[in-house]
Amino acid sequence: MPLTRLNKFISRRSPEVNDGSAEGPVSVAAATLPEGQRAYVIGDIHGRKDLLSSLLDKIARDRAAKEKADTHLIFLGDYVDRGPDSAGVINMLLALDQSDMNVITLKGNHEAAMRSFLQDPVKGKRWLYYGGDATLRSYGVDFALRDITEDKIVQAGRKLRKNLPDSHLKFICSLKSSHMIGDYFFVHAGIEPGKSIDNQKEHDLLWIRDAFLEHEGLYEKVIVHGHSIIPEPELKDNRIGIDTGAFYSNLLTCLVLEGGTKEIL
Repeated sequence: MPLTRLNKFISRRSPEVNDGSAEGPVSVAAATLPEGQRAYVIGDIHGRKDLLSSLLDKIARDRAAKEKADTHLIFLGDYVDRGPDSAGVINMLLALDQSDMNVITLKGNHEAAMRSFLQDPVKGKRWLYYGGDATLRSYGVDFALRDITEDKIVQAGRKLRKNLPDSHLKFICSLKSSHMIGDYFFVHAGIEPGKSIDNQKEHDLLWIRDAFLEHEGLYEKVIVHGHSIIPEPELKDNRIGIDTGAFYSNLLTCLVLEGGTKEIL
């Protein structure tokens, strides 16, 4: 299986931990999943249906080559904006309901911004500058960022609500902010250092950057996140970042976790 050069650091086994959960602060080297479980974790997609389709095929081949496991497919958010086919990405994610994997779709800051725009286009207009104009076009709403007026924003919101399938609206509104398995905490952006996982604010889970990225101390779980673009997957003692800027880099990253191993597919 092709791996990035990062894998020479993270394809390693920690001391045996049968229940997949360490006591107290945990490092990447010691982190495990419960026995018999495997997780495929996918970073920010941003409208790149083509890359998602290819990656799901690669995951299927990887599963076929390995022993059966209780498999989790975890998406870290930011499905929409910037890339050309946000609507197609959501259709593909919805189709995974038929999968035999446990599919977890987390909320990204772009889904939160899109939801704000749907609720009130004028108050939520900043979404348009996050790449929301590309999402509008994927739903058949002709919109350009030049010469924006309040009337044009209101019209775009009205057309989007008309064109957005009910299943897509339900998807956007039902995304959860985090997920936890074994020694790992999966979230879009990160967590606020100094606060327990249970006491985090959703705004930080979706938007935090510098305070989280610069923190070197261990957390109660290893944080697996996207949101902050990096040229290749990033391994730190306390976190793993996998947003490799798919919308412009053509690289959509998948982290594979099983037992004490960590690999990049």
